[in-house]
Amino acid sequence: MRVFIAGATGAVGSRLVPLLVAAGHRVVGTSRSEARLSAVERAGATGVVMDPLDAASVRRAVLEAEPEVIVHELTALGGPMPDFRHFDEGFAMTNELRTRGTDHLLAAASAVGGVRFIAQSFTGWPNERTGGAVKTEEDPLDPTPTRPSQQTSSAIRYVETATTAAGGLALRYGGLYGPGQLLGRGGQIVEMVRSRRLPVVGGGAGVWSFCHIDDAASATAAAVTRGAPGVYNVVDDEPAAVSVWLPELARVLDAKPPLRLPGWLARPLLGEHGLALMTTVRGSSNAKAKRELGWQPRYETWRRGFREGLG
Repeated sequence: MRVFIAGATGAVGSRLVPLLVAAGHRVVGTSRSEARLSAVERAGATGVVMDPLDAASVRRAVLEAEPEVIVHELTALGGPMPDFRHFDEGFAMTNELRTRGTDHLLAAASAVGGVRFIAQSFTGWPNERTGGAVKTEEDPLDPTPTRPSQQTSSAIRYVETATTAAGGLALRYGGLYGPGQLLGRGGQIVEMVRSRRLPVVGGGAGVWSFCHIDDAASATAAAVTRGAPGVYNVVDDEPAAVSVWLPELARVLDAKPPLRLPGWLARPLLGEHGLALMTTVRGSSNAKAKRELGWQPRYETWRRGFREGLG
């Protein structure tokens, strides 16, 4: 198939390109930078410069590629960990890409006609923070997100609603880890754990769902040809509380166990959103993605992933 990857040099896109090329697809991958196209072309794809926030640039790139599938992997992530007290500020550009960028891609897809559309989303803290510890795609998103995350939550809702309304698939990646990630060998989170600067806060009851970066790419590759329109959680098999996964990560890194802080003491440092991540967020089930995409994560649990897949 002819597959157009918007954001082919990003964390997931750069791993997705070689998977699709190896499967026999003809791939066009975009970057905002001419200098980064060489990586796309070395992987066997055609590289194209595209400004995702310029409707004319997007339309031109898509119409020239004449894709049968568009994969929306546009984000502006990859920098330092955001300040949880000002969470939306750190995600401002990604939020633009999830709203205006999505609109431009969907308009271009409509102009081509008959295009299968797949978009990156996220699962974890956007889940409703009441009820069971593990949510499915049928459960609602949080109707009252933390104040620092309201714009980011709205942008996630937007990309999912716009994508599914157009008959596409929204893939909700869990917390990504692996080479080149914040939670990867040499990454910021790993170094914080090594230096005991990432404590378990307020009992650590917040439940996280992880996904290795390569598993996110393999699920996306599966979605190119499988799965009905809708939303899919792309996570591993074992949602885990912070009080469980954080000490285990320290053990894997041969670091001292994390410190433990009461919520009231950590709140001024973490803010409302950071405290929620530690104490009230909910995990996600991957049953639908495994069933309908025919996908199986290589790292079925973060326990093995932390041991073998950090890079």
